[in-house]
Amino acid sequence: MISTSNVSLRFGGKKLFEDVNVKFTPGNCYGLIGANGAGKSTFLKILSKELEPNTGEVIIPGNLRLSVLKQDHYAYDSMTVLKTVLMGNDRLFRVMQEKDDLYAKPDFSEADGERASLLETEFAELNGWEAESEAGVMLAGLGIADDLHGKLMSELESGDKVKVLLAQALFGQPDILLLDEPTNHLDIYAIQWLEEFLFNFENTVIVVSHDRHFLNKVCTHMADIDFSKVTIYTGNYEFWRQATELNQRLRADQQRKNAEKAEDLKNFIARFSANASKSRQASSRQKQLDKLDLADLPVSSRRQPFVGFDPKREAGNDLLTVTGLNKSVNGEQILKNINFTIKKGDKVALVGRNDVAKTLLLDILAGEVEPDSGSYTWGVTTTRSYFPTDNSKYFNVDAATLVDWLRAYSEDKDESFLRGFLGKMLFSGEDALKKPSVLSGGEKVRCMFAKMMLSGANVLLLDGPTAHLDLESISAVNEGVKRFKGTVLFTSHDHEFVQTVANRIIELDTTVVEDMNCTYDEYLEAKKPTT
Repeated sequence: MISTSNVSLRFGGKKLFEDVNVKFTPGNCYGLIGANGAGKSTFLKILSKELEPNTGEVIIPGNLRLSVLKQDHYAYDSMTVLKTVLMGNDRLFRVMQEKDDLYAKPDFSEADGERASLLETEFAELNGWEAESEAGVMLAGLGIADDLHGKLMSELESGDKVKVLLAQALFGQPDILLLDEPTNHLDIYAIQWLEEFLFNFENTVIVVSHDRHFLNKVCTHMADIDFSKVTIYTGNYEFWRQATELNQRLRADQQRKNAEKAEDLKNFIARFSANASKSRQASSRQKQLDKLDLADLPVSSRRQPFVGFDPKREAGNDLLTVTGLNKSVNGEQILKNINFTIKKGDKVALVGRNDVAKTLLLDILAGEVEPDSGSYTWGVTTTRSYFPTDNSKYFNVDAATLVDWLRAYSEDKDESFLRGFLGKMLFSGEDALKKPSVLSGGEKVRCMFAKMMLSGANVLLLDGPTAHLDLESISAVNEGVKRFKGTVLFTSHDHEFVQTVANRIIELDTTVVEDMNCTYDEYLEAKKPTT
């Protein structure tokens, strides 16, 4: 169990938390949710005691082991992969180190023998004999091949480092597990393994994630950060969303009714307060008015943008033909003999473990990169708009404000028109005058969608469109792409996004492995190994 008592925190003049009193109990998985900037990662740092609150305390019984998903991908570069995972259980790792050092001594004494005996007992109690096997199973489940277990962390790709650090956090059955965005950089297979692991985990889990399917799959409770408080709700993310939307509607309806009743009471009091025969009734009405709750509803930190794509013209039936496409990078063949045809109305999810291949294919189809050989032909009626993984080149510009930045992509140059589009993406008032170069990752993504909405394209190419966004923005993008009447080719690690948008799945791993006209869940079911 882990709990907080009257925890408050301010950064500068901004109040993040005030008098937070919550308790997280064993056997439950809590999804920590809130708008970007609400303080989700900060609250995890407070729980792990990495960050001291201004007031209050975090209470963890002394015999409980807390494990945190590390965010520094370079901290263990001098360690092997297997040893990095074993370090997740600090006490066990120190016992193993001391034991190995003792047995390596050339002058092993009787006192050393006694110490070694004690260490062997503790080693066994900590399940040390199974430790390397358990670590290996975790690494394999997350997609880290056996031949990488003995390599140094510095030799791994960044995506594999994330998986190793996740295995480190999970290792050794910690009593309390704190996970900040554990599904970032994981492919669908690793996410499925993690979902299964957490579903069966018997201790306390607190997780921050923007993956709605993941939250629905693993969470028993939601811990919502809003109004400077942390409120715990029973149920998964979808249950919380429906319940809070209903609650907001009910509260708004009640506030409207109270306001209407207050107006009636005020009118009665104004008309009859001076009338002797009605004075008692007027006094009664005044008491009723005083009891009415007319306070404004508290302002939530959550804001949802509007995402909608309207093609300026309808495309013909033949949209795209890809024939014998090949591409190598630094001597390594990434794409080999890629062939497929896209028809009007296709919403194609490019899936598979090889993210580099998927991004490279979209770069080629968007005209950003030339293939080594082969060809692709877009239909003459198509117009395309591209959302790349790396959008930095769009913001390394001289535009003084976001209004000026968006004007470069708009036929209508009127400032009020441009501000309207930026407003849909939550850039209102002074925010529309920000310099493009100072935007956060999520703000850049919202600007890219404003640009794409202005394009009027009938084909969207989207490479990871939900990256850097909060849950409200992800939902808005999801709904916008679902409603889009044109054709889409996209990549995403967001299960719900793929399931609700795609009507065709192309699995890519250097070559086209599968091409299926089906939903994502149907594809995953078909790919399950037969027993």
